[in-house]
Amino acid sequence: MNSSIAPAVRERTSLVRSVLANPTGLVASVILLSLALVIIFAPAIAPFDPVKVQVFKVNAPPDAEFLLGGDGSGRDILSRLIYGARNTVLGALIAVSVAGTLGVTTGLFAGYYGRLIDTIASWISNGLMALPAIIVLLAFFQALGSSIYMSMAVFGVMLSPGFFRLTRNLVQGVKHELYIDAARVSGLSDLRIITQHILLVIRAPVVIQVSIVSGIAIVIQAGLEFLGLGDASLPTWGGMLQNAFDNLYTAPLSAFSSGLAISLTVASLVLLANAIRDRMQRGDAPQRLRHLKVPVPSTSAPAPASADILLEIRDLVVGYPGRDGWVNVVNGVSLSLKRGEIFGLVGESGSGKTQTAFAVLGLLSAGGRILSGSIYFDGQDLTRASPSEMRRLRGRHIAYVPQEPMSNLDPSFRIGYQLVEPMMKVLGISRAQARKRALELLGHVGLADPERVFKSYPHQISGGMAQRVLIAGAVACKPDLLIADEPTTALDVTVQAEVLDLLRNLQAEYGMSIIIVTHNFGVVADMCDMVAVMRNGAVVETNAARELFAAPQHEYTKMLLDSVLEDSKPRTYSAPQEELV
Repeated sequence: MNSSIAPAVRERTSLVRSVLANPTGLVASVILLSLALVIIFAPAIAPFDPVKVQVFKVNAPPDAEFLLGGDGSGRDILSRLIYGARNTVLGALIAVSVAGTLGVTTGLFAGYYGRLIDTIASWISNGLMALPAIIVLLAFFQALGSSIYMSMAVFGVMLSPGFFRLTRNLVQGVKHELYIDAARVSGLSDLRIITQHILLVIRAPVVIQVSIVSGIAIVIQAGLEFLGLGDASLPTWGGMLQNAFDNLYTAPLSAFSSGLAISLTVASLVLLANAIRDRMQRGDAPQRLRHLKVPVPSTSAPAPASADILLEIRDLVVGYPGRDGWVNVVNGVSLSLKRGEIFGLVGESGSGKTQTAFAVLGLLSAGGRILSGSIYFDGQDLTRASPSEMRRLRGRHIAYVPQEPMSNLDPSFRIGYQLVEPMMKVLGISRAQARKRALELLGHVGLADPERVFKSYPHQISGGMAQRVLIAGAVACKPDLLIADEPTTALDVTVQAEVLDLLRNLQAEYGMSIIIVTHNFGVVADMCDMVAVMRNGAVVETNAARELFAAPQHEYTKMLLDSVLEDSKPRTYSAPQEELV
């Protein structure tokens, strides 16, 4: 198989398997596949000609000949139901094809280019939405005759604004992403960017829209035929409903089969689309995870005997599912953190330092697993802690300060709300008490006007203020351990120094231990008592900060320090000399 085609085939195969593994997706697929087979093999399956009339079978009950009975004209209901599936689905397909082609195409170009194209397309879309669809269909029915297919094509045009508005809004949300800019810089044409980069990103909501429109098209088509606006000689589910309604008192069960067929088809379309959407949004990892054996972390090592040890990590291995098995991102990490100690976890991007911290927090990304090793926090093995136990530890005993502070504050809520709610939940205090404590903390972390910050939204404060807010929230419950992940990365030099001073003062005041995850040796030199240097998921050197800078042992540590110090010798402590008289 061609190498460029094989990945696409594997992806489609994985998608099908994932959808069929979903119970609702499996049921919906079976129903729709059965419907497709009925449509294809209708002439072979139907026992009678759907338009053949037998006078003695008018409104006849089910019997050995007419399994579902006869309709008001003496025709076999089962045969008309089978042939009706073909005509009904074809009409819905016409509507969806017209709506999707017009709406998605115009939405892609209007969202991407904006300006005049967006203005004209939006004006036309709003005009179509303002028109009453049923009135328009009735008018076209009088002009075009009894062709339900022509009516469905017109209905597709009326439905296209739904696709247009959805696609346009989705495109506007992604067209300024960095990977789109990178595609432009690389020389790709706008058409290629729109069809290959943008369309693939927004496809999941469009799939849901297709299912919704398909169901609407089937129901509207049935409604038009129920009103008698269709070809009476053409078997459709809507026409069967209209015939059954005319004879409702004579043969009340005649409406059951066509009504059930419409209901099952519409429900199956929605369920299948939801299963496909879930698979597209989830990615490959969960599907692969089901085929991988997840080992239970070993707890053969006893808990630390010393009460002075707050956190001890032993032989920690963290992995994520890959196509050929588990891919380890942390390989045998062992660390020991004393109470009241500041520990630096340093390394380049991708060294595994953040994954180690997330393993302690129990917040590994989807698919991530602790494959072996142990994490003892205050005598408790966190690798065997349940989600509810981890929730009780986080916030009260283990706190976290993330990097990029502006991205970690919810823009929809005021700062005060985001501080008060966690304290009420974790500490069990009243809103008034939480508000008072939040204001005290905002002042304690060096914010000049705590009341103003408390009432502000995240976009109304600076990055340095946002970092102080996150630190205030992290120490609100006086945790035993604070994990700070690159706490100064997005800040300027002056604010960096202020944040480090703040962390140092809070550590001294609360007596908590701190793990600083960083790639900045300046932060390590300024803050840390002990340092572990990581590379490729493993710790290559652990040492006291002073000794590490004065005499690094591992070649990788020496290389990192040399690159930071620009070939100058590392500074060492020198005792002050007496002033000469």
